[in-house]
Amino acid sequence: MDFKKLLAYQKAFDLAMSIYEISKSFPKEETYSLTDQIRRSSRSVNANLSESYRKRRYPKHFISKLTDADGENSETSTWLDFAFACEYISIEQHKDLSHQGIEVGKLINYMINNPVKFGVKEE
Repeated sequence: MDFKKLLAYQKAFDLAMSIYEISKSFPKEETYSLTDQIRRSSRSVNANLSESYRKRRYPKHFISKLTDADGENSETSTWLDFAFACEYISIEQHKDLSHQGIEVGKLINYMINNPVKFGVKEE
């Protein structure tokens, strides 16, 4: 299976693209701070998921990269909180994007807790 078929990857990709679209409306003065940070962290979830999947032969590496993906997902949640507090996104957008992030986190944690189901050999 290709990593792009992983549900966690697909949902994280959708979230990153939603964040990209919404962040287009952030003020210019946020270009090199909040806008850049939230885009980077949301995209990094996918990068780490793809790396983890390619490291399935090495259980500790697989879990380490998934842990990195989970950390980036949590960072994205923090940036969403800032975007809401600064009134760059509505309460509805914050709730929707945060809910998507929680779902991605649950999928990543499922992978961490069940590596054998993703082709990792038991140690």
